[in-house]
Amino acid sequence: MNLTEQMNRLGRQARDASAVLAGLTTATKNAALATMAAILIERQAELLSANAADLTDAREAGLSSAMLDRLTLNPARIATMAAGLRELAALPDPIGEIVKGWRRPNGLLIEQVRVPLGVIGFIYESRPNVTADAAGLCLKSGNALILRGGKEALRSNLAIAEVLTRAGESAGLPAHAMQMVDTADREAARLLMRMNACVDVLIPRGGPSLIGAVVEHATIPILFHGAGICHTFIDESADAEMAERIVLNAKAQRPSVCNAMETLLVHTAAAPRLLPQLANALTVHGVALRGCERSRALVPTMLAATEADWDAEYLDLILAVRVVDSVDDAIAHIHRHGTKLAESIVTNDLARSRQFLQQVDAAAVYVNASTRFTDGGEFGFGGELGISTGKLHARGPLGLEALTTTKYWIHGEGQVRE
Repeated sequence: MNLTEQMNRLGRQARDASAVLAGLTTATKNAALATMAAILIERQAELLSANAADLTDAREAGLSSAMLDRLTLNPARIATMAAGLRELAALPDPIGEIVKGWRRPNGLLIEQVRVPLGVIGFIYESRPNVTADAAGLCLKSGNALILRGGKEALRSNLAIAEVLTRAGESAGLPAHAMQMVDTADREAARLLMRMNACVDVLIPRGGPSLIGAVVEHATIPILFHGAGICHTFIDESADAEMAERIVLNAKAQRPSVCNAMETLLVHTAAAPRLLPQLANALTVHGVALRGCERSRALVPTMLAATEADWDAEYLDLILAVRVVDSVDDAIAHIHRHGTKLAESIVTNDLARSRQFLQQVDAAAVYVNASTRFTDGGEFGFGGELGISTGKLHARGPLGLEALTTTKYWIHGEGQVRE
């Protein structure tokens, strides 16, 4: 069987499984999620062994520290994966929810009902923990899933998928509810992008090269985000302690992820009071600063920022810093350089916070909080398949509801159209 035939078989099996998944009871889905969570913990030694082999190859290949961090599994991260599955089991089931209903003058009762998308193709890089997130979210939302992970995590992903598949089947799921593409051949990904007959939605999660390839080759509807160039704007009324706490968390807590801050904007009236303090705290945490001329006048140790820095997703302990004249200038900078993922303002001015919320175009806009909360788990979604920065169907962390669509149920008593 050649690769095209293999991928087509995965698609047909997923399509058949989706019909079964759409009719599963909430109790069956929740029991499967609980079983999957327990088996992840029970078999974590196998998962860690597979991950260790991936990490060895990744280091030899010269992957960056950010990529190695994303690739790494440890007992704490496996426990988090299991906890995410249990959290999904505790969430309301979106399938079958009546969004709205109404009766027409002719007596027809029309109901808009939430249903699964069907078959989801998921192409992603690096993070093997995402395999469990995707499996749980698709199961709870009644969708069949075809996963194609990156070559750097192939052993880890296959191990996780095997554990979850066996656990799911033992709890009553159809055999092909979740399927992992077991080759690193890029042609497999390209074939998946064009499987319109079997796959309803494609969700890519990864770097610019992956997203670009999907946009270029896919013929299936896509939910995705590009780069994560997130900003934090420190307004002139910002509390110094709050600003430092938020800025440190947004940049230094985990710099390798898409919701980490990449550019700090500081109001000119607050800069003399706050920027030296913030720069010192960031430097203590190992952050290298690249500033505009006004920033460097206050903190001469900063390197000079170039125009390219305003459009850089560092995914590292590097931060661009710019002093701006007003909230309007901050919003204008974000419109020019942001990627519509997450933006934050630190302020004690209610009018400015409202202006920022209303005028900043992003999937998540914060007042006095870190952009690091832009995550399905932190939103109470029990995980996510990614963060959509588009504006059609779903935006922000892709949780259960984002993995559904609706259809209409129409109840009659023999009515015919005149």
